[in-house]
Amino acid sequence: MFMMSIWGKIIGSFAGFAMGGPLGALIGAVAGHAVDRIRAEQAGIPHDGPSLLGDGARQVAFTVAVIALGAKMAKVDGTVTRAEIDAFKQVFHVPPGEMRNVARIFDMAKRDAGGFEPYARQVAALFRDEPTLLEELLAGLFHIAQADGPVKPAELAYLRQVADIFGLDHRGFERVHAMFAGRGEPDAYDVLGVDRSAGSDEIKATYRRLIRENHPDTLVAKGMPQEFIDVANQRMAAINAAYDRIRKERAAG
Repeated sequence: MFMMSIWGKIIGSFAGFAMGGPLGALIGAVAGHAVDRIRAEQAGIPHDGPSLLGDGARQVAFTVAVIALGAKMAKVDGTVTRAEIDAFKQVFHVPPGEMRNVARIFDMAKRDAGGFEPYARQVAALFRDEPTLLEELLAGLFHIAQADGPVKPAELAYLRQVADIFGLDHRGFERVHAMFAGRGEPDAYDVLGVDRSAGSDEIKATYRRLIRENHPDTLVAKGMPQEFIDVANQRMAAINAAYDRIRKERAAG
C-alpha cells in the first residue's frame, strides 16, 4: 500500500520533482523517462525551492530522505544485514512488488561518492520549521540502525552528525536516542527531554507539548507519510510511558 501511493505521487506529480537537489536526482533516476515527460509538460517552471512542495511532495521528500540517509548509514559499518532490511520494511511497510524501486534508490544513494551531508542539508531545509518531523525521521534511522543489535558507536556518531545538520539540539537528539539506547527501559527524563530537577508543572507542560506535537495526525498533516505511522506511535507510547513513570516515582517519593 505504502510504496504504491508514494510512487504514484512521484510518477504522477510534477511537485515531486520540483524539489531538485540530491533527493530530486534520486527520484528522477528511479522514475526514469517520466521525469522528461513531466518537465516537458511543465516547461518554464523552476525546479527547486522548498516553497514549491505540496503535501504529497513533502511526503515523498521525507520518504526518500530516510531511504538515502539509511543507505549512507549502511556504509558506516560496511554491511547491510537481513535484520536491517527487515527493519526497513517495517518502517515503510513496503509491498514486495515495490521493493525493487526502494532498492534502486538505496543502492544509488549508497554508491554516491558525495557523502550524506547534501541529503541531510536538503531535508533540513525542506522541514526547517518542523523540528518534530526531523526527530521522527531520525527515529526511523535509529530503528533501522538497532535492528541487528545495539546501535554501534560509528552509527551513533553518524546519527549525531545528521541531527546536527538537522539543527536538532542536544535534548532533541537525546529524546530520540533514549528510545533506542539498548539499555532496557529508557530513562524517562531523557525521553521527555527534561532535567531531573525540573518541577512537576514544567514536566507536565513538556509532556503535553510533546503529545500535541508528536500526535500522528499532526505529523501527517505536516508532511509525514501516513505509512510511517508505526514509528510515530512508538514515540507516543514512549512519551506516555515516561511521563507515567515520573508521576509514579514522584508520588511514591
